[in-house]
Amino acid sequence: MTQVMAFVLIAAAGGLGFWLWTGYRRWKQSQRSSEERIANVMADAMTSAKGKPAGDQAAMAQQRLLYDAATKAGEAGEVVLSIQLYARLIARFPDSALGPQARAAVEEHKKKLAKPKAPGIAGRG
Repeated sequence: MTQVMAFVLIAAAGGLGFWLWTGYRRWKQSQRSSEERIANVMADAMTSAKGKPAGDQAAMAQQRLLYDAATKAGEAGEVVLSIQLYARLIARFPDSALGPQARAAVEEHKKKLAKPKAPGIAGRG
């Protein structure tokens, strides 16, 4: 009987270990995906320095690139990065045609960040 109990305990420990290992692998993959998304957004933003059109077209291309990068970051769940990119757009091009849209997006993202989280077990009286 003690051998059966020992086997059950070993099997339970093995199952728990496997479950934790699988969860850790999924978390690491999620982290890698997030880092890749950020790298892609930043690479898109950096490529604006390469083929520059002349005059106002160059400024509009940079504005569009910053706006698109901020939008992609927001869609990828990188709210803080998105706010930073929108802020950079607003700071560099205060009179931009994309300015009102960028400001509205920043306010929306700030509301997402400011949402209070539901109290946990410790918060219950």
